Amino acid sequence: MGAQRGRDLVLRLDQSGAGSFVTVAGLRARRLSFNADAVDVTDTESAGRWRELLDGAGVRRASLSGSGIFKDGASDAAARTIFFAGAIRSWQVVIPDFGTVSGPFQLTGLDYAGNHDGEVNYEISLESAGELTFAAA
Repeated sequence: MGAQRGRDLVLRLDQSGAGSFVTVAGLRARRLSFNADAVDVTDTESAGRWRELLDGAGVRRASLSGSGIFKDGASDAAARTIFFAGAIRSWQVVIPDFGTVSGPFQLTGLDYAGNHDGEVNYEISLESAGELTFAAA
C-alpha cells in the first residue's frame, strides 16, 4: 500500500443493526490497531531454552480511535446513546487501497474538550467485541 491521505480512512457505524452503515461525521484523525496475545508453551526441553509460542492460539483484538468535531447533533446523539447504553454495534473501517474491516465494537471512551475561543471537539475509543472480517479492496 502506497502513501494515502489520512482523510480517506473512513469510520462507519451501523446505528440500527440493520446492516446500513453511515459515515461517522466530523472525524479529523482516526486509528485502527490490531493486537494479539501470545501463548507461551516453553518448557525445560525447549531448544536452547528459547521461548516457544503456540501457533494460532491467544486472544486477538482490535482498537479503534478517532477525534474531531461533531458535524451535527445526530452524530453526537448517536455516540452518546451507544456509549451510555454500553451497546455493541457493528462498525466498519474503510482503509483506502487496502480493504474494509468490519465487526462488532463497543464504544469504550467518549471525551469532550474545547477552548474558550474554539469549537467543542471529541475523542472516541472502541474495542472489538467479537469476530472481525476483512474484505480486500
